[in-house]
Amino acid sequence: MRGQDAAAHGTAVALRRTFVDVLAAFVALGVFWVPPIVEATGPWRSMAGTVLAAVVGAAMPLRWRFPVVSTASAGAATLAAYALHVCQDPLLATAWCVYPLALAQASRTRPVLLVTISAVGLLAAVTAVPGQSTENSGQRVVIAASAVSVSWLLGTIVGRQIEAVRKAERAHAAEQATRVQLDVARDVHDVVGHALGLITAEAGVTRSLADARERELRDALADIEGHARTALEDIQSLVRSLRAGEAREPAHPAVAAPGFTEFQALVAATRAAGVRVDARIAVPGHLDAAVAAVAYRIVQEALSNVVRHAPGAACVVEIQPQDGVLVARVLDDGPGTKDEESPGFGLSGMRERARLVGGTVAWRSLPSQGFEVEARLPVGDAP
Repeated sequence: MRGQDAAAHGTAVALRRTFVDVLAAFVALGVFWVPPIVEATGPWRSMAGTVLAAVVGAAMPLRWRFPVVSTASAGAATLAAYALHVCQDPLLATAWCVYPLALAQASRTRPVLLVTISAVGLLAAVTAVPGQSTENSGQRVVIAASAVSVSWLLGTIVGRQIEAVRKAERAHAAEQATRVQLDVARDVHDVVGHALGLITAEAGVTRSLADARERELRDALADIEGHARTALEDIQSLVRSLRAGEAREPAHPAVAAPGFTEFQALVAATRAAGVRVDARIAVPGHLDAAVAAVAYRIVQEALSNVVRHAPGAACVVEIQPQDGVLVARVLDDGPGTKDEESPGFGLSGMRERARLVGGTVAWRSLPSQGFEVEARLPVGDAP
């Protein structure tokens, strides 16, 4: 539908332009060409004037499609007709054809040329003394120089404005494309990284159980299968939204608005991977869906980091409102990190997600041992 609307709009604009150009051609021919052709002495001059007038009349409506040819044809025909005394047009038709040419050449017009054209136009405007007869050749030259100069300047100014708008649109489109790429990369990292981390940890725990019974093995395989299926469904949902061009929430969670149950399931999956988790979760019922989704992804990534970088460690998960914000904190007693100033994709993704809803994320290694991630997100509507 958008393509059809754009095509219809383009057709309407082209028709309006053609109508205006044809009307301008009729006015120019009727005022500056018909009287001298009628009064011309000798049939051959009338014939030549008619042919030259037809060239100008055809050039004006075709100025948008063939700006160079139209301008050259109108200028040459006008000068030839003026030499034969069958035209009184001071290059106004040529100036009419110059505008689209200047518009197309705006970005390639050098400043020196613009200054020269401006000087010519200004000089012509100053020299054009009111009250002189239009039959005066000098007056006609002045008007011609002024008309062509002004037309070129207007076309150049408008063309550069259009080019500036197009550059801004291209920059905006490139920025939007970059943001989409970052969103997709962040989502894929969170979904796949979390699932693979849990699968790897559960597989390792199961393999370490030398005397594991068949029931335990089946339960472990069922958990691994569930993680893989959830990750696959999330990726498929992400791909479908991208193909359909749908606007996505800043965090594309497995559920539309994660609540207490979803956070508990996240904690349970982490425990199944061999991490001792002490959960203290209190999710407000009026929490905005986007904020809840961001909190879910941040806690998910923080727990994934514990599974990957601090296997066997114990951690505390706290999610509760405090002083008008939702505080999500994940604290573990693992080895921490030595390079807090160069965070990886996961920590950077947390910060990016939090910014999308007007929140913040901070992390630090604890003095003794362990690592802490704390997110502070607005409880009200996300901006």
